[in-house]
Amino acid sequence: MIGLTELALLAVAGYRATQLVVHDTILDAPRSVVFNWHSRNMESTARTAAITLITCVYCMGWWLTGILLAIWLLVTGQWHHDPLAVHAVEWLAVAGAAVLLNRADDTLGRLAP
Repeated sequence: MIGLTELALLAVAGYRATQLVVHDTILDAPRSVVFNWHSRNMESTARTAAITLITCVYCMGWWLTGILLAIWLLVTGQWHHDPLAVHAVEWLAVAGAAVLLNRADDTLGRLAP
């Protein structure tokens, strides 16, 4: 099971990865490609799901923290030490901590002049 230090590290990494994919200008071009793709067939459920995914910090954050956690567990050799249910709870914890950081960032961003 991951410790509190690893949880904090993964939460910060998940927060930053989420900000990168959802908000940062460096990925504006790929996001605009997806938006243009969606605009050509706005009735498509798959295209709407893609838009929802890339614009939602909760949705994207969930998947990105899961990927980061899985990579961390595999690289550090911790994947096989605990049952899958433990890793599921770790995923919930990391995703929850990362989204708290996103919420704090959103709130503090609105308070700034």
